[in-house]
Amino acid sequence: MDARIAEILISSFTKILLPGIRVTIPLTLASFAFSFLLGMLLAIVQVAQIRGLRLFAKIYIWVFRGTPLLVQLFIIFFGLPRIGIILDAFPAAVIAFGMNLGAYNAEVFRSAIQAIPRGQTEAASMIGLNYPQTLLRVILPQAFPIAFPSLFNNLISLLKDTSLASSITVIELFTTAQQIAARTYEPFALYCEAAVIYLIFSTFLTWLQGWLEKKLVWKTKEKYLVGTAEGQREVRDVSGKKSS
Repeated sequence: MDARIAEILISSFTKILLPGIRVTIPLTLASFAFSFLLGMLLAIVQVAQIRGLRLFAKIYIWVFRGTPLLVQLFIIFFGLPRIGIILDAFPAAVIAFGMNLGAYNAEVFRSAIQAIPRGQTEAASMIGLNYPQTLLRVILPQAFPIAFPSLFNNLISLLKDTSLASSITVIELFTTAQQIAARTYEPFALYCEAAVIYLIFSTFLTWLQGWLEKKLVWKTKEKYLVGTAEGQREVRDVSGKKSS
């Protein structure tokens, strides 16, 4: 590496990193929050067996999983103005990323919900819980730990996919690297530097995922142990009353 390239990389590192912190990360988090809620709603609609909505959810998932994300971005940002819907680049990217990932998160949530034994739903019904109460209090709290690893993997993938937002003029990490490369005529070095910054972000998220998974497993075990202890006390109380 010659002195000129080294100087360009050193001077451009902060210039590329700051848009990553100010734009790429907020874009990732906003898109993921949207996709999380959308995916959960689509999953609930599917498992609830509501015929019309269930068909809509299946078609939605089929379309957004079966078409390229870049095409979806272009339809929302460049296509919608043709029918009078004009969006700024950032919200258009949030909507496109959120709607695309929502289809994948829906399948993650659906499989996690269906992994819960049917007896849980039947037991909730026997104690007087209606279906929404059963979902909120019984099914979803158990399904979330199952879905968590796949959801977090989708978040890490989304972080990298946000580089596509440069195609609709969002000034994020990769866009900044492109602009500097156009001025310095050093695309290889600068794109490698952008890749390193993406790797730093992804590595942090991977570490965070592992830490949260350990916390989640520990809390799940703690709840199980507490529930088991309470159940044993109830059995002793009942047996004591019967013996007296």
